[in-house]
Amino acid sequence: MSPRSASVNEELRRRSKERLLQAAVELVRERGYEATTLGDIADRAGSARGLVSYYFPGKRQLLQSAVHRLMHRTLEEALEREPCAEDGRERMARAIDAILGLARDQPLLMRQHMAGLLQAEGFVPCPEQQRLAELLRDTVARHGSCDVDSDYPMLRALLMGAVYAALVPGVPMPVPVLRAELFKRYRLEWEMGVPPDTEAPGGTCDTDLSRFFATGAAPECRPEGRATEARQSK
Repeated sequence: MSPRSASVNEELRRRSKERLLQAAVELVRERGYEATTLGDIADRAGSARGLVSYYFPGKRQLLQSAVHRLMHRTLEEALEREPCAEDGRERMARAIDAILGLARDQPLLMRQHMAGLLQAEGFVPCPEQQRLAELLRDTVARHGSCDVDSDYPMLRALLMGAVYAALVPGVPMPVPVLRAELFKRYRLEWEMGVPPDTEAPGGTCDTDLSRFFATGAAPECRPEGRATEARQSK
């Protein structure tokens, strides 16, 4: 049997890492952070336990990467769903709704994620976080920012603050109230994005989150006419 090529090995490593990310999200959502071990995550992913330590320094960093994957894929899906939005204000509305939707629909995961950011190791940059940052920076730029380097960190801080406020045990603020404040700041109409009384296609409350961890490129955002032609040609 001939040895596998470097590209095949790289693809296998990528799939193995993505299975670990998905397993971490599933188990923490089911059991909570403390009740989930690295061994549990490896078993759920069908991976050797040593691979977890190979890819991630520890459980906290693994969960942070997993949630950042969920966040950036959720945001990507919201920004690129049909009808595709080129308008910067609509894209900002979708971005806000995507992140607030995670706080509403995945409270345990997001609460554990926020708690992890306040631990000693704090915010750990990783490829998943970098992809999330790229999407948010692009959203800020398309919204019309003249200083993305200043406006992106502010948007990130406002979204993190809103998520925290929505998740504080005992005194959570309603997501619609937080949404109204963010929409007011960015001068967005309430009807933009996904208002609280409507449901986005494939909402974040789905129990099956596997599509956010699948290997492969994100769906191409095409003008509605071309998308219709593609569907009709099948």
